[in-house]
Amino acid sequence: MAPCANQLQLPTAPLHTLRRQAGRGVIPLRRRPRSASVTAMASGGPSPVVLGCGGISVDYLATVASFPNPDDKIRSLDLKVQGGGNTGNALTAAARLGLRPRIISKVANDAQGRNILSELQADGIDTSYILIAEDGNSPFTYIIVDQQTKTRTCIHTPGSPPLVPEELTKANLSSALDGADIVYFDVRLHDTALLVAEEASQRKIPILIDAERKREGLDELLNFASYVVCSAKFPQAWTGASSLPVALVSMLSRLPKIKFVIVTLGEKGCLMLERSMTDASEAGEIDAEALLESLQKKVDQSSTIPKCIASKSNLRISADGVGSISGRLLLGTAEVIPPGELIDTTGAGDAFIGSVLYGLCTGMPPERMLPFAAQVAGCGCRGLGARSSLPHRTDPRLAGY
Repeated sequence: MAPCANQLQLPTAPLHTLRRQAGRGVIPLRRRPRSASVTAMASGGPSPVVLGCGGISVDYLATVASFPNPDDKIRSLDLKVQGGGNTGNALTAAARLGLRPRIISKVANDAQGRNILSELQADGIDTSYILIAEDGNSPFTYIIVDQQTKTRTCIHTPGSPPLVPEELTKANLSSALDGADIVYFDVRLHDTALLVAEEASQRKIPILIDAERKREGLDELLNFASYVVCSAKFPQAWTGASSLPVALVSMLSRLPKIKFVIVTLGEKGCLMLERSMTDASEAGEIDAEALLESLQKKVDQSSTIPKCIASKSNLRISADGVGSISGRLLLGTAEVIPPGELIDTTGAGDAFIGSVLYGLCTGMPPERMLPFAAQVAGCGCRGLGARSSLPHRTDPRLAGY
């Protein structure tokens, strides 16, 4: 579907280009071809910078035939130790796709912390803004991967001592944000995240929030958000709405700065509600639930590759008891992964977010960005752990994007 002139699409040029042009008082009138930024990156030009603030850890992943019953003693079928944490995983995905990530977080000066840093550095992530505590412990997570049900269960131990805002100096904060094209938060380290968000907002740097679940500090951070990616249960839990499409309308109504919200739905794909630039109040209203049903009927059930089905642009989308917003609804499908290739879903949502960060920075339209992010997430599910199978930008499976 061709973009409508009145529809608020993803940036009409990569975010780093837009911010430079906006600083000169120039706003591009046409979409810069996606290939322009990708070509520049491939030819050695500067890649967009993403700053992430949040969780990093070590993951201890044990694959078992089936999840144990209480007081059982079982043996693992496979074991892997690798870096984890929402922010660490999402930025690793972004780095392998070609962005230049920086990260604000904290580890201890222990073996786990040193491994976390070396693994991030190996993927080209700037770790110079990670604080290192001489005492305490670095964060770590036990992950039980159930081979029978293809599920994973996580037991997380936070790092100690935690990062506090006073440890992030004004000089380091300013340096971390200098040249950043977008800032990402997983809502961990919420006090420090709020400090970073306030400064990023003053600099007019776009902010993406990962709303996995209700967390302390989330509501304050959402007020700064330009984009939100959330888990399947979050929108209704946060809004109290009767259904997912109603909850999305409620979120955009309550958070007027947000340009879009994406809900990841696992094997069912994703759903995106995008706000229009212009008011469609004169257009006839269409019910959000009915609109979603109409998109679902267009899904090709025989297709195994990710697709995107988009509604018409600049609709007036309504929800009972909530109101209405001007925008459009997009339904993305997931890759259908053969059972023999599906190894572990750990970090699939993080891989999706890393891909969305890439899509925003390189000017991908939503119709391309959603299948791309689903494809990257699908690649990640073919290996044990969140990072083992994350693809690089040159991966043949991404060539079509």
